[in-house]
Amino acid sequence: MSPNHHLIGLLLGAEKDWPEAFEAIAGRLGVFSYAGADHVLDTERVHIHPFNLRDPARHEVVIDRLAYWYYHPREWLKKVALMDDVYLLNSPFTFQSMEKHSAYCALIRLGMNVPDTVLVPYKNPIDNVRWAYTSRNYNDPFDLVAIADEMGYPLFMKPFDGGGWRGVSRVRDQADLMAAYDDSGEMLMHLQKDVEPYDVFARALTIGPETMVMHFQPDQPMHQRYVVDHGFLSAKVGQEATAITQTVNAFFRWEFNSCEMLVQGDTVIPIDYANACPDVAVTSLHYYFPWAMASLIKWTAFCGATRRRAKLHVDTEPWFAVADDPELTYQAKLMRYQQLADQHFEKERYLDFCATSLSGIDDMVLEWVTSADFDRMLTETIIQTYPEHEREWFMAHFRGLIGLWVSDQQQVAV
Repeated sequence: MSPNHHLIGLLLGAEKDWPEAFEAIAGRLGVFSYAGADHVLDTERVHIHPFNLRDPARHEVVIDRLAYWYYHPREWLKKVALMDDVYLLNSPFTFQSMEKHSAYCALIRLGMNVPDTVLVPYKNPIDNVRWAYTSRNYNDPFDLVAIADEMGYPLFMKPFDGGGWRGVSRVRDQADLMAAYDDSGEMLMHLQKDVEPYDVFARALTIGPETMVMHFQPDQPMHQRYVVDHGFLSAKVGQEATAITQTVNAFFRWEFNSCEMLVQGDTVIPIDYANACPDVAVTSLHYYFPWAMASLIKWTAFCGATRRRAKLHVDTEPWFAVADDPELTYQAKLMRYQQLADQHFEKERYLDFCATSLSGIDDMVLEWVTSADFDRMLTETIIQTYPEHEREWFMAHFRGLIGLWVSDQQQVAV
């Protein structure tokens, strides 16, 4: 009997490294078994063209890295999700919730420690013929300086919808405040209380039910932001960081998302919990890149082979039932949220699938990372990313970090 082929679409922007990695691992994975049948992951890079709404979809799963800003493929994703049951990473129906604003609101309602945050009107008129009338009749005057004084400096001013750290300013005083607001133009801005001091900045990458919480240094160049540090959080704080991350993903039906948080002692403070296109570049993640690729392959294989059905829209009721229960402590709520997240991502079934159908994937990924094919991909990425006079240093830098991961995995295997 021939295997079941599952076509995985990669909807891409300018990325080259991780798609090559994903395709290489999927090819090495070959045939795997589940529920008495054989399965194969086929991959295809999705191209953009006119589409008839009645055209049947060929893909079973699509990993989307483009439609958060490119509307034509976004509407194609909506079509194939609604009409053809294609499983999407992530759902275009919650893209509005990808705004940091919605994530903050949800987390505050769920009882998380979100810093004090104010949404302020546009500095400059938006491009709409109705602006002048609406502004004249309904926009109340406000005192931004008074708002900032009440919140207390230092603050951050940043776009309500985020996006690659664009437009983010640290506001230390009134002069910084007015300069940042003047520079915001037509961007809609949050004014958010800075967290000072904090012990550590953590960034968590989550793919399905898998989460890696990493030590992050936002002030460093991109190649040095993720620190290889396995003990920077206590077990309790690490568990809370994972629970909060998986809570927001399950709440909004996100499959592939990165989250940022500050840690003060034993307190986890969410500061950015919505990223439609999380960073998975090998030159950023380096040591953690193989984990990300393996997790993405495993979750994709699970969704395809089990015919997982997408839940396209947010269902707030079970979450708010926990949030509004006066008998529950914060830790008890976190435990309930984690249970809801585990149910949403079918964690028990997923782990069983990985243990039985993909039992050799860790060894396979290790073999690939030590191959000439991986080193070629890494070399080409460095050539494309860095100027010629820096390439030798970066080759040694990234080979060293990848070599550390290989050494750690080989020790675990022993």
